[in-house]
Amino acid sequence: MAAESAQTLERGLRLLRVLADQQRGRTPTELATELGLSRPVVYRLITTLQQEGFARRDADGRVHLGFGVLVLAQAVQPLLRAAALPALRKLAERAGATAHLTVAEGPEGLAIAVVEPSWTDLHVAYREGARHPLTRGAAGLAILAAREGGAAVQVSEGQLQEGARGVAAAITLPWLEASVGVVTFGALDVEATGELVLAAARELADALAG
Repeated sequence: MAAESAQTLERGLRLLRVLADQQRGRTPTELATELGLSRPVVYRLITTLQQEGFARRDADGRVHLGFGVLVLAQAVQPLLRAAALPALRKLAERAGATAHLTVAEGPEGLAIAVVEPSWTDLHVAYREGARHPLTRGAAGLAILAAREGGAAVQVSEGQLQEGARGVAAAITLPWLEASVGVVTFGALDVEATGELVLAAARELADALAG
């Protein structure tokens, strides 16, 4: 019985991951094919997830993530912030620039953790909770690049704030679309800063995976 329950849980989680991929709806038949499961099994999983608010079906019968996942996401954000702060502090001090962790929420990036360097005379004031389109700024561009297998490090200039330069790299985890980056008004050695940002992204990915 315990093994059967574990298998059902594993299948339910796999189904949620498929629904989260590219955030487009699937038919039960498409889900059955992608998961390698029978349609009756998939229907049972969908029914259970709908009852708990983690899945919903539109007028065409396609299955989407339910709004119940938003509650989980809101609960996870403080945990992500706490896990990110050590790596962000190290990054901000080494780069001499404001470091941040940004997560994808639909078409936008949400800054959930920000650390300013302690030793610079001038740095960018970047507010936690700030939102911006993923298509603008290094943080969002890094997330989009990770989806498409693009360059690991993304650079932007003046896209979110005039005169501000940013460098960011995606955090690659199956359950998280996010990026670590820095932003500054001063001169920026893109190559050196990119290495620091990549190291911070790897450090945070390891911390979250472990």
